[in-house]
Amino acid sequence: MTAEERGRLEQLRDNLAAVHQRIERGCADAGRDPGEVTLVVVTKFFPASDVLLLHRLGVRNFGENRDQEAVEKFRDVRRVLSATGEPEPLLHFIGQLQSNKAGHVAAYADVVQSVDRHKLVTALARGARTHDRRLLLLLQVSLDADTSRGGALPEHLDALADAVAAEDLLDLRGVMAVAPLGADPDASFARLREVADGIRSRHPGAGWISAGMSGDLEAGLRHGATHLRVGTAILGSRPSLL
Repeated sequence: MTAEERGRLEQLRDNLAAVHQRIERGCADAGRDPGEVTLVVVTKFFPASDVLLLHRLGVRNFGENRDQEAVEKFRDVRRVLSATGEPEPLLHFIGQLQSNKAGHVAAYADVVQSVDRHKLVTALARGARTHDRRLLLLLQVSLDADTSRGGALPEHLDALADAVAAEDLLDLRGVMAVAPLGADPDASFARLREVADGIRSRHPGAGWISAGMSGDLEAGLRHGATHLRVGTAILGSRPSLL
């Protein structure tokens, strides 16, 4: 390992420890067990070398939101880990997904957190059958009237959940949301918790709540988040793209 790689490893180790401390404090304040919470490290725009260093530090869940970048990066990551006999990571696709790319994503992603319309369910199911893979899905919820950032309105979720549950190779695991820009994350995630409870009452296996990022993970924990999507607090500012 080069001096540069050692320096990056220590930086990631320190940042990861700081985030875990935040999670532990947030869980203590909310009366929760940190063991209930899964940290998904969002590695978009960062290289495969960072993914491998984080894997070395014990991270097993990673998030990506761009199809081409994700497939190339994790092909390299999985090849390296396979050669050394180390466990494969779980890849969460967390970005808005076009239905014409869903079949491609179904070939390599393990979890798709951004399901917000029936057409996407159909396309993912077709891709799962083509590649003979089981996919875990979260319904992305829009917590305001603006759906430009992705997400289905709460009143449309029951039908969407039923559509996922009807597919043999798709497992409905819960819901995901991003707090609306400028909104109080506590109020937003409280609403998400209500939505999640409604979905779980009809689909008992759908217990995941993906809520909270670098700036608002504590609010997510206060309102039942089981999965946190954290990038900047661990990896730093996004690298400049030329």
